[in-house]
Amino acid sequence: MKASSKAQQKAAGAALAAKRGEEKVENLQGASKEMYDTMSEEELDDMASTSRSELPDSKDDD
Repeated sequence: MKASSKAQQKAAGAALAAKRGEEKVENLQGASKEMYDTMSEEELDDMASTSRSELPDSKDDD
């Protein structure tokens, strides 16, 4: 699944870093915490690797 906004892509990157042990899970908030709890490392990697150049800042900016 690809990210639909820059904010979603950034949250996925934070959750992915926590899954890999690069960041502390306690530091996650909001969407990144939910993503950490509900998505696999593979799903997070796919979403975090989405190119940001074509994405709106947030989902509401479509």
